[in-house]
Amino acid sequence: MIEINLLPGAARRKKRQAGFSFSLPKGGKLPSFDRWLAFIIAAWIIGPGLVGWLYLSVTSKRSDLNVQIEQAVQDSTRYARLIEAANRLQARRDTIARKLQVIQQLDQDRYIWAHVLDEVSRALPQYTWLTAITQTQGGNAPSFQIEGKTGNYYALTQFMNDLEASPFIREVRLYTTQQESLQGKIVNQFVLLASYEQPAPQYIETVPLLDNDAGASATSEPEKGNGTPSQ
Repeated sequence: MIEINLLPGAARRKKRQAGFSFSLPKGGKLPSFDRWLAFIIAAWIIGPGLVGWLYLSVTSKRSDLNVQIEQAVQDSTRYARLIEAANRLQARRDTIARKLQVIQQLDQDRYIWAHVLDEVSRALPQYTWLTAITQTQGGNAPSFQIEGKTGNYYALTQFMNDLEASPFIREVRLYTTQQESLQGKIVNQFVLLASYEQPAPQYIETVPLLDNDAGASATSEPEKGNGTPSQ
Protein backbone atom coordinates (compact mmCIF):
# COMPACT_ATOMS: atom_id res chain seq x y z
CA MET A 1 0.00 0.00 0.00
CA ILE A 2 1.38 3.35 -0.97
CA GLU A 3 1.25 6.21 1.54
CA ILE A 4 1.80 9.79 0.55
CA ASN A 5 2.56 12.43 3.13
CA LEU A 6 0.95 15.57 2.07
CA LEU A 7 2.09 17.62 5.08
CA PRO A 8 4.68 20.21 4.13
CA GLY A 9 8.16 19.89 5.75
CA ALA A 10 7.78 16.33 6.83
CA ALA A 11 10.31 14.99 4.37
CA ARG A 12 12.91 17.57 5.34
CA ARG A 13 12.67 16.69 9.00
CA LYS A 14 13.26 13.04 8.23
CA LYS A 15 16.37 13.84 6.19
CA ARG A 16 17.78 15.95 8.92
CA GLN A 17 17.28 13.23 11.50
CA ALA A 18 18.94 10.67 9.29
CA GLY A 19 22.36 12.53 9.09
CA PHE A 20 25.03 13.22 11.80
CA SER A 21 24.79 16.61 13.42
CA PHE A 22 27.00 18.36 15.98
CA SER A 23 25.93 21.42 17.83
CA LEU A 24 27.73 23.47 20.47
CA PRO A 25 26.12 23.89 23.80
CA LYS A 26 24.47 27.09 24.55
CA GLY A 27 26.89 29.87 25.53
CA GLY A 28 29.73 28.59 23.19
CA LYS A 29 31.60 26.66 25.98
CA LEU A 30 32.96 23.14 25.71
CA PRO A 31 32.34 20.65 28.47
CA SER A 32 35.31 20.10 30.84
CA PHE A 33 35.97 16.69 29.37
CA ASP A 34 36.22 18.14 25.87
CA ARG A 35 38.63 20.89 27.02
CA TRP A 36 41.02 18.36 28.55
CA LEU A 37 40.82 16.25 25.42
CA ALA A 38 41.64 19.27 23.27
CA PHE A 39 44.57 20.15 25.56
CA ILE A 40 45.96 16.64 25.38
CA ILE A 41 45.65 16.58 21.60
CA ALA A 42 47.36 19.98 21.33
CA ALA A 43 50.11 18.80 23.67
CA TRP A 44 50.71 15.72 21.56
CA ILE A 45 50.91 17.86 18.45
CA ILE A 46 52.98 20.81 19.80
CA GLY A 47 55.06 18.94 22.40
CA PRO A 48 57.32 16.92 20.08
CA GLY A 49 57.99 20.00 17.95
CA LEU A 50 58.88 22.07 21.01
CA VAL A 51 61.10 19.32 22.40
CA GLY A 52 62.81 18.94 19.03
CA TRP A 53 63.38 22.68 18.80
CA LEU A 54 64.82 22.78 22.31
CA TYR A 55 67.08 19.83 21.55
CA LEU A 56 68.38 21.40 18.37
CA SER A 57 68.91 24.74 20.12
CA VAL A 58 70.84 23.16 23.01
CA THR A 59 72.87 21.05 20.58
CA SER A 60 73.79 24.14 18.55
CA LYS A 61 74.77 26.07 21.66
CA ARG A 62 76.82 23.14 22.92
CA SER A 63 78.61 22.93 19.58
CA ASP A 64 79.35 26.66 19.67
CA LEU A 65 80.61 26.35 23.24
CA ASN A 66 82.85 23.44 22.29
CA VAL A 67 84.31 25.50 19.45
CA GLN A 68 84.88 28.44 21.78
CA ILE A 69 86.48 26.20 24.40
CA GLU A 70 88.77 24.65 21.80
CA GLN A 71 89.73 28.11 20.54
CA ALA A 72 90.35 29.28 24.10
CA VAL A 73 92.59 26.26 24.76
CA GLN A 74 94.56 26.97 21.60
CA ASP A 75 94.88 30.65 22.54
CA SER A 76 95.92 29.71 26.06
CA THR A 77 98.61 27.37 24.73
CA ARG A 78 99.88 30.00 22.31
CA TYR A 79 99.90 32.72 24.98
CA ALA A 80 101.67 30.37 27.39
CA ARG A 81 104.44 29.85 24.81
CA LEU A 82 104.64 33.60 24.22
CA ILE A 83 104.81 34.30 27.96
CA GLU A 84 107.51 31.67 28.39
CA ALA A 85 109.52 33.18 25.52
CA ALA A 86 109.07 36.66 26.99
CA ASN A 87 110.25 35.42 30.39
CA ARG A 88 113.33 33.86 28.79
CA LEU A 89 114.08 37.10 26.97
CA GLN A 90 113.56 39.07 30.18
CA ALA A 91 115.90 36.77 32.10
CA ARG A 92 118.47 37.00 29.33
CA ARG A 93 118.19 40.80 29.27
CA ASP A 94 118.64 40.96 33.04
CA THR A 95 121.70 38.72 32.82
CA ILE A 96 123.21 40.86 30.06
CA ALA A 97 122.41 44.02 32.02
CA ARG A 98 124.20 42.67 35.10
CA LYS A 99 127.21 41.66 33.02
CA LEU A 100 127.31 45.08 31.36
CA GLN A 101 127.10 46.74 34.75
CA VAL A 102 130.05 44.72 36.02
CA ILE A 103 132.02 45.43 32.83
CA GLN A 104 131.25 49.15 33.04
CA GLN A 105 132.27 49.21 36.68
CA LEU A 106 135.54 47.45 35.90
CA ASP A 107 136.12 49.65 32.87
CA GLN A 108 135.44 52.75 34.91
CA ASP A 109 137.67 51.81 37.83
CA ARG A 110 140.66 50.58 35.83
CA TYR A 111 141.53 54.09 34.61
CA ILE A 112 141.45 55.79 38.02
CA TRP A 113 145.15 55.63 38.74
CA ALA A 114 146.05 56.34 35.15
CA HIS A 115 144.06 59.58 35.44
CA VAL A 116 145.59 60.41 38.81
CA LEU A 117 149.17 59.89 37.65
CA ASP A 118 148.51 61.74 34.42
CA GLU A 119 146.98 64.74 36.22
CA VAL A 120 149.75 64.85 38.82
CA SER A 121 152.35 64.74 36.04
CA ARG A 122 150.59 67.60 34.19
CA ALA A 123 150.37 69.77 37.28
CA LEU A 124 153.98 69.23 38.46
CA PRO A 125 155.83 72.59 38.24
CA GLN A 126 159.54 73.19 37.74
CA TYR A 127 162.00 72.58 40.54
CA THR A 128 159.57 70.12 42.11
CA TRP A 129 159.82 66.35 42.16
CA LEU A 130 157.84 63.56 43.76
CA THR A 131 159.04 60.75 45.97
CA ALA A 132 155.84 58.71 46.52
CA ILE A 133 152.14 58.52 45.74
CA THR A 134 150.24 56.26 48.17
CA GLN A 135 146.60 55.25 48.31
CA THR A 136 145.06 55.96 51.70
CA GLN A 137 141.45 54.90 51.08
CA GLY A 138 139.88 52.59 48.49
CA GLY A 139 136.54 52.54 46.71
CA ASN A 140 135.23 54.16 43.56
CA ALA A 141 136.67 57.51 44.69
CA PRO A 142 139.94 56.58 46.43
CA SER A 143 141.96 59.02 48.48
CA PHE A 144 145.73 59.28 48.20
CA GLN A 145 148.71 61.26 49.42
CA ILE A 146 151.52 62.81 47.40
CA GLU A 147 154.99 63.13 48.85
CA GLY A 148 157.65 65.27 47.23
CA LYS A 149 160.13 68.09 47.46
CA THR A 150 160.23 71.57 45.98
CA GLY A 151 162.65 74.46 45.85
CA ASN A 152 160.20 77.10 47.14
CA TYR A 153 156.72 77.55 48.50
CA TYR A 154 155.53 79.36 45.37
CA ALA A 155 156.02 76.19 43.29
CA LEU A 156 154.17 74.16 45.95
CA THR A 157 151.20 76.58 45.88
CA GLN A 158 151.08 76.43 42.08
CA PHE A 159 151.21 72.63 42.23
CA MET A 160 148.23 72.51 44.61
CA ASN A 161 146.20 74.94 42.51
CA ASP A 162 146.82 73.00 39.31
CA LEU A 163 145.84 69.74 41.01
CA GLU A 164 142.61 71.29 42.31
CA ALA A 165 141.80 72.58 38.80
CA SER A 166 141.88 69.04 37.41
CA PRO A 167 138.45 67.47 36.79
CA PHE A 168 139.78 64.18 38.21
CA ILE A 169 141.18 65.40 41.55
CA ARG A 170 139.46 67.16 44.44
CA GLU A 171 140.02 68.20 48.05
CA VAL A 172 143.73 68.94 47.64
CA ARG A 173 145.19 70.05 50.97
CA LEU A 174 148.61 70.39 52.56
CA TYR A 175 149.24 67.81 55.25
CA THR A 176 152.83 68.50 56.34
CA THR A 177 155.77 70.54 55.16
CA GLN A 178 159.31 70.97 56.49
CA GLN A 179 162.66 72.20 55.31
CA GLU A 180 165.71 70.03 54.87
CA SER A 181 169.18 70.37 53.43
CA LEU A 182 169.90 68.58 50.16
CA GLN A 183 173.40 68.79 48.73
CA GLY A 184 174.00 72.03 50.53
CA LYS A 185 170.67 73.59 49.47
CA ILE A 186 167.49 74.14 51.44
CA VAL A 187 164.46 72.36 49.98
CA ASN A 188 160.89 72.00 51.22
CA GLN A 189 159.63 68.49 51.81
CA PHE A 190 155.81 68.24 51.63
CA VAL A 191 152.95 65.79 51.90
CA LEU A 192 149.64 66.52 50.11
CA LEU A 193 146.31 64.77 50.59
CA ALA A 194 143.75 64.52 47.77
CA SER A 195 140.88 62.38 46.46
CA TYR A 196 139.87 61.09 43.06
CA GLU A 197 136.77 62.67 41.50
CA GLN A 198 134.58 61.21 38.78
CA PRO A 199 134.68 63.83 36.00
CA ALA A 200 131.62 65.38 34.39
CA PRO A 201 130.37 63.76 31.14
CA GLN A 202 131.60 66.64 28.99
CA TYR A 203 135.17 65.72 29.90
CA ILE A 204 134.76 62.14 28.65
CA GLU A 205 134.51 61.17 25.02
CA THR A 206 134.81 57.66 23.63
CA VAL A 207 136.60 57.18 20.30
CA PRO A 208 137.76 54.04 18.47
CA LEU A 209 141.34 53.06 19.16
CA LEU A 210 141.63 50.74 16.14
CA ASP A 211 140.99 51.62 12.53
CA ASN A 212 137.94 50.36 10.67
CA ASP A 213 139.99 47.87 8.66
CA ALA A 214 140.86 45.99 11.83
CA GLY A 215 137.15 45.42 12.51
CA ALA A 216 137.43 46.18 16.22
CA SER A 217 137.27 49.21 18.46
CA ALA A 218 137.77 50.13 22.08
CA THR A 219 136.82 53.07 24.25
CA SER A 220 139.19 55.84 25.11
CA GLU A 221 139.06 59.32 26.59
CA PRO A 222 140.84 61.82 24.35
CA GLU A 223 142.28 65.04 25.56
CA LYS A 224 139.79 67.91 25.59
CA GLY A 225 141.52 71.06 26.71
CA ASN A 226 143.91 71.53 29.56
CA GLY A 227 143.71 69.13 32.44
CA THR A 228 141.77 66.41 30.60
CA PRO A 229 143.89 63.27 30.04
CA SER A 230 143.37 60.57 27.50
CA GLN A 231 143.55 56.84 27.87
